[in-house]
Amino acid sequence: MATCGQNYLKQCSAAIALLTVGLVGAPAHAQTTPQFSIFENLTLTPNFTPNPATVRGISGGPRPAAEIAGRPDTATGACVGYVDEQPDHTMQLTQFFNYLSLQVQSADDTTLVVRGPGGSWCNDDYQSANPGIAGQWLSGTYQIWVGSYDRDRYSPYVIRVTDER
Repeated sequence: MATCGQNYLKQCSAAIALLTVGLVGAPAHAQTTPQFSIFENLTLTPNFTPNPATVRGISGGPRPAAEIAGRPDTATGACVGYVDEQPDHTMQLTQFFNYLSLQVQSADDTTLVVRGPGGSWCNDDYQSANPGIAGQWLSGTYQIWVGSYDRDRYSPYVIRVTDER
């Protein structure tokens, strides 16, 4: 389970939200509580398993996404919404990926900022109200922020990363 440290409100809200989601509908006789980790990092090599790789977190923060990206628009979309100062996740790619898809899934409308080798990329509505970025990715370290449209609004999300089209 998450500890309440770096961003007290954000992490505690995420832990409560994820535990609530995990416990709803659980049988009354269950003896174990599902354990959820949030704000994890990824290291991916070609043919990684499990595929898709998933990480969880909570969107939002106080800083405009355009400030993190260093510009208001990118080739993959506008840099909108609000994010934390520090990235929510770091993704290390050990080799070049000819195709990789990173998609955020949330019940709320979220935004995305990715900084890494070659620049910054943003997205708002890749599939419906969920952001994502797909295409070729250079090897190296990528910082990932998931944002919310309103400053300091927090929503649980899951990021799914796959190399399958």
